[in-house]
Amino acid sequence: MPDRFNNMDLFTNNATPDNLLPYDGEVVYHGILLDTNEAEHFFNVLMQKIEWYHDKSVIYGKEIITKRKVAWYGSKDFSYTYSGYTRIATPWIEELLALKQLIELYTDSMYNSCLLNLYHSGEEGMAWHSDGEKDLVDNGSIACLSLGAQRRFDFKHKQSAEKKQFDLPNGSLIEMKGETQKHWLHRIAPTKKVTEPRISLTFRQMK
Repeated sequence: MPDRFNNMDLFTNNATPDNLLPYDGEVVYHGILLDTNEAEHFFNVLMQKIEWYHDKSVIYGKEIITKRKVAWYGSKDFSYTYSGYTRIATPWIEELLALKQLIELYTDSMYNSCLLNLYHSGEEGMAWHSDGEKDLVDNGSIACLSLGAQRRFDFKHKQSAEKKQFDLPNGSLIEMKGETQKHWLHRIAPTKKVTEPRISLTFRQMK
């Protein structure tokens, strides 16, 4: 574990970040929380220790298995249903608990689960969607920590179709909260410009 994680008082959060969305929701960029060495440490550990598996979804009645891999961890055996499938949470590992504690310091929210996504390269992405599943706390916080390759995070308003784009560097944290999921879609667009892998950790609040 990196030295700073033995004393969370070494992390300070004095910023008051602005809302990145123009209306109908709140998206807050908390900046880069981990330095390069810390981010590399957690990336390597998670690649080895997480119980990764290929994600599945049902699209127009047909089962699709993604190249992207996922994993679902939590404080208890939460069930989480999305894309037509139910997942059961795996118990926390030490490194996820350390990252959860750090993120809670910056967002001033508490999380009881984490959905991880592993993108092997820029050719793997995530289609337009919103995280409005009934298993999640209404208007709760979803905090996304990025490790590895920088990717672009897109938002699109469900009514006006207005779009916003933000880059997610290695070690950075972005938070979605309030009515964001009700009014905005988001995605990670595929790109051939990125050849390196990325892990996203989305810390969530389950009911």
